Amino acid sequence: MKYFLIYLFLEVMVSLNIGSQIGVMATFGELVISALLGGILLANFRLTLMQNLSALMQGEISPSSFQRLNLWAIVGAILLILPGFLGDIVGLLLQFSSLVTLIVSKFLHVKDETPTTTHFKQGDHDEIIDVEIIDDSHQLKQ
Repeated sequence: MKYFLIYLFLEVMVSLNIGSQIGVMATFGELVISALLGGILLANFRLTLMQNLSALMQGEISPSSFQRLNLWAIVGAILLILPGFLGDIVGLLLQFSSLVTLIVSKFLHVKDETPTTTHFKQGDHDEIIDVEIIDDSHQLKQ
């Protein structure tokens, strides 16, 4: 609750300062345009989700990056829909941060260092995966 009140206070301060600088009509226009942009981003979220899913399947991003990209894209779109300049600024930054992360990972082939298998180092052997083999050949013969 405390953080919401802090955000609300900052939102009112920023909105009043920017609104007094640009005027009533420009403020109204900005509110309408940002709400439309947020609605368009939410409506086209399927496309963003498919692009992120494709990058995940190709190994360009990790599962945690996939979740982070999608979560912040939705939060940014919702902040754009809500009235206020601070929310619009943060919403735009969240949209660009997820877009920049996806583009950088595609073009630079940056992969997160999240290990998918467990490797063990024993002596001269660099990578040994510990497995258990169960012999069921006696059940296959009749």
